[in-house]
Amino acid sequence: MDPIEAARAVVDDQHPEARAAFLGGSVVTGRRTATSDLDVVVLLHGAPAPYRASLRYAGWPVEMFVHTEATWHAYAERELRQRRSPLLWMCADGVLLFDTDGLGTRIAAQARRLTAAGPPPAPAEEIDDRRYALTDLLDDLAGSDDPGERLCIATELVRRTGELALALAGSWNGTGKWLARCLEKAAPGLSTRLQHGLSEVLSGRVEPLMAVVEEVLGQAGGRLWVGYQRAGTD
Repeated sequence: MDPIEAARAVVDDQHPEARAAFLGGSVVTGRRTATSDLDVVVLLHGAPAPYRASLRYAGWPVEMFVHTEATWHAYAERELRQRRSPLLWMCADGVLLFDTDGLGTRIAAQARRLTAAGPPPAPAEEIDDRRYALTDLLDDLAGSDDPGERLCIATELVRRTGELALALAGSWNGTGKWLARCLEKAAPGLSTRLQHGLSEVLSGRVEPLMAVVEEVLGQAGGRLWVGYQRAGTD
């Protein structure tokens, strides 16, 4: 069963009363892999939405994101503020499986407008938080001679440096493979340089990775330690 057919079938099986549904994610792109799942957004009139569930159907792993019209807007607004919205992208770039009353068409149009407009700017406080965290990790990496510690510190540096670069570029954020894909667009070449730096750490040299991190930090104002302060204890 192909992915679109399977997605329609699982929605009909789980929620035959649904108003509209989308199939999104890698499975509808050229980046589909043997382990890609079906990311299905379902829009209902009411309960049991909202909820999220993982299941298997017709041999496919399925993740269902079930909403009402009101909860879809609430979740999209919350994710927009976080500058990372899988829900918006699934509806903006995904396949509209069916649309009984026009809701799916309206949701798709709004999702495309919002994704095209881009996320809100990262607050200055968030940028400083990211600078502080990277400064701390750089010091840890420079001071460590334990290979296991270096590996864990370096992988965290790679992730956090990518996230800072995206925030500085005014780009959408992502996790896992989506972080790499966002970096491809917002900061071409950075992912490759971070990968090289990480491989050098595994070989015992921390300087190449530290240089890349310092470069991205420089775009944000450089290292931050002395004078950093936040309310609370975290």
